[in-house]
Amino acid sequence: MKKFIIITLMTLLSMAVVHGQEADVRDSLKNMTLQTVTVKARSGGKLQSKVTNAEMIGHGELIRAACCNLGESFTTNPSVDVSYSDAATGARQIKLLGLSGTYVQMLTENMPNLRGASIPYSLGYVPGPWLQSIQVSKGASSVKNGYESTTGQINIEYLKPQGTDGIRANAYLDSDLKQEVNVDGSIHLTDRLSTSALLHFENRQTDHDKDGDGFMDMPKLRQFNGMWRMAYVSPVWISQFSFKGLHDERESGMSHHHDAPLTFDHYGIEVKTNRYEAQWKNGFTLNHDHNTSIALMVNGSIHDANNLFGRSKYDVKQKNGYAQLMFETDFSDAHNLSIGASVNYDDYVEYYDTGRIGGNPDAWTSNNKETTTGIYAQYTYKLGEKLTVMPGVRWDHSTTYGGFWTPRLHVKYTPWELLTLRVSVGKGYRSPHALAENVSLLASGKKIIIEDHLKQEEAWNTGMSASLSIPVGGKSVDVNMDYYYTDFKNQMVIIPDGIAGNNTFVFSNLNGKSYSHTAQIDATYPIFEGFTATGAFRYTDSRVTYDGVLRLRPLTSRYKGLLTLGYKTPMELWHFDVTGSINGPGELYDQSRYPAYFQLQAQITREFRLFSVYIGGENLTNYTIKNPIHSASNPWSSSFDATQVWGPTNGAMGYIGVRFKLEKM
Repeated sequence: MKKFIIITLMTLLSMAVVHGQEADVRDSLKNMTLQTVTVKARSGGKLQSKVTNAEMIGHGELIRAACCNLGESFTTNPSVDVSYSDAATGARQIKLLGLSGTYVQMLTENMPNLRGASIPYSLGYVPGPWLQSIQVSKGASSVKNGYESTTGQINIEYLKPQGTDGIRANAYLDSDLKQEVNVDGSIHLTDRLSTSALLHFENRQTDHDKDGDGFMDMPKLRQFNGMWRMAYVSPVWISQFSFKGLHDERESGMSHHHDAPLTFDHYGIEVKTNRYEAQWKNGFTLNHDHNTSIALMVNGSIHDANNLFGRSKYDVKQKNGYAQLMFETDFSDAHNLSIGASVNYDDYVEYYDTGRIGGNPDAWTSNNKETTTGIYAQYTYKLGEKLTVMPGVRWDHSTTYGGFWTPRLHVKYTPWELLTLRVSVGKGYRSPHALAENVSLLASGKKIIIEDHLKQEEAWNTGMSASLSIPVGGKSVDVNMDYYYTDFKNQMVIIPDGIAGNNTFVFSNLNGKSYSHTAQIDATYPIFEGFTATGAFRYTDSRVTYDGVLRLRPLTSRYKGLLTLGYKTPMELWHFDVTGSINGPGELYDQSRYPAYFQLQAQITREFRLFSVYIGGENLTNYTIKNPIHSASNPWSSSFDATQVWGPTNGAMGYIGVRFKLEKM
């Protein structure tokens, strides 16, 4: 509550002085002679795709919140939900169209990435200040990027070395004593060759236990993250190379022994991860008149994670390699063809030991390898700006699951200038990796059972959307409405305790129905100069069959409402942003219900010539769920469970930060 009062008072004080300060600036400008005028275009926020139901979140939208990492980049987005996967490790997960983020294909600069073992903590591996933009695509996506997209795609675009020369930095501190520093710099070595480096460090070593249950409310963490990039851009050849390295460590568990080494009776959690990535993209223009080009893209990663939950130890090492060759050409203004081939290689080495006392120890080691090769073709027909039809199909062969087809279709129709209609339908597939993708389930006393012969996950996704511009008061209200239905043919289902048997989590093949209906409407309106409001409401009906009974999917809210308000003063020296969201009720594993709750966040930014200062707060309503960890006083019992997290586990938080830039104009 104290944080809420302090931030509210600071907001009111800032709004009171802002107009006076801008008046002083305008008066000063009257007495100055302007020798040079520079006009800048700002990436204001969200742009809607014309063909697929995709949304681009630009730099202007990202800086409306602290945006420390990718997981905090969707706070003003009504489509993507971000929540903690458990109450112990601080891992965040996303949900799209009422389903887990495992069904969202993650791309980095249009190449599949952050898959498998990296899923549990991947949202924390992408620093927010490194982001140039994010593209969120709902439903079946293009076959160019593979077969894995079921509910949509999220593509991350990093800052480019061929952008503006200069140095940029960001420093951040919050009331939970988390510190973060980001620095990036780029230089043009020649007119065509440029290079850049991006560095990130974050640290929090304070022991937080506000609810007094003896467990840390959030983990201690330390992360080092760096990327080096080079780009060569000529009229006929574009080549980009990048290398990224990360070390991430998290420590959680019992808080009252935080200064002592781990002992046999102390329930501690340690997660240490090293990850390395390399990416090389090449594009060659063969014919400018017909946009004929050929591209070769290669990506590789090594993900090595060591996890300790109490006495349970789980280590996983994933090696991934991906390559794609594609050819694209315009036969005419109306006809486009894209064809290509790809290969994906995964190598998982896993070791799991429950550390059980007495009897036969429950430990196993596995080594799973899968190579998937595929070819695809996608045709696009355009009838001016009125109609676009884009069918695509790909065939892939997996060394584990055999061959399979992935058909997809997108249609966009604009009957008149103010209305755009879209329809999409397509299949998505995924190779499940039970523990690697769901390591947060180890934060419980339940026994984990993985059934043999888990099938490849397979689902159909069908969607329709409408975008409408309605003239109101000399401006336009931009309204978007969409509906999506995801229907699983095969799915890896996690059967919770009380259904499969006492004290167990069972990974099993779907035996029955599993689906999700999602309907959403959102509207944006510029109320007056500089002041924009966006409101959204989403309804979700997501169900899965457990032991022959079709029931609501656990930990999935039935609805969500969102309202964001943003105001920029006439000279854009001050920015005020407020976001409020109401998250609807849902069910826990035992079918007991949890209530709806409201959250509020706000941020104020003051721009200066070379830097900006921002201050804000999150969860200003100070709402937290009670007893997020079941049986916290007895972590060695089978009733101990930190996995049923449906709302905030940490109260109100305030933060302050500085963004600095020294760029060559």
